[in-house]
Amino acid sequence: MRNDLEEKAKWVWLETLRLHLANRETRIASSLSPIEIFVALFYGGILSFDPKNPMASDRDRMVISKGHGSICFYPILVDLGFIDKIELDRIGKKGGILGGIPDPIIPGYETINGSLGHGPGVACGIAKALKTRGAAEQVFVLCGDGELHEGSCWEALMFAQQHKLDNINFIIDNNQISMLDHTANVVDHIDLAKKFTAFGWDVLEVNGHDVLAVRDELMEMKASRQSKPKVLIAQTVKGKGVPGLENHPLCHIINPKQEVLEEILNAAD
Repeated sequence: MRNDLEEKAKWVWLETLRLHLANRETRIASSLSPIEIFVALFYGGILSFDPKNPMASDRDRMVISKGHGSICFYPILVDLGFIDKIELDRIGKKGGILGGIPDPIIPGYETINGSLGHGPGVACGIAKALKTRGAAEQVFVLCGDGELHEGSCWEALMFAQQHKLDNINFIIDNNQISMLDHTANVVDHIDLAKKFTAFGWDVLEVNGHDVLAVRDELMEMKASRQSKPKVLIAQTVKGKGVPGLENHPLCHIINPKQEVLEEILNAAD
């Protein structure tokens, strides 16, 4: 399992670089930090889904709140059969369905994922509806840590705790860099785990680039149903693996030089 997931994560990383070369408007740094999270979710047996029927009523719901940081999900959608491979060649072009920021027109995306801070509340609403109906399906929501600067996220956390939404699973891509600087210099997330605990959540933490560890923690989180919402804080690196981009305080808005990406891709071929 480890080798399979690690190889898949490496493949997704390379494909994400290729997509950024094809459309330089994509947010490359934000899309490199959650790759192992997406791989664990969609290849590690965590989510229940049907690529041929993406809106099946018995699916687990996946709300990708940091939509701009999910370009790495595009090759996964092709690989699993959600969309045709031709869409990768049409990214950001007229007639294509893949853009720099995804839209629900793309099979596999549940919600609109533009303005940050909306995903947690939407996910809580979905989880509340499922719980009210007694449905077994669960809700997963991926947020960036910079997104937690939005007050709407903390309103959602309080709502989930009050309504005992143990069918909701938050994943924080904790790369510690927001749009214009390290989060420590903007709004610091000191003791983030303690903050979630204080809000009544069950908290797990993991190295977000150890794909098997991420998968194991997600399995544990999904299995836990103790009348409390759950969160996995994944420690990640923004822009991981790209020289000049990795951990740069402005990596969110930096486009790596074309020759840098081409050199990486040529070396991998």
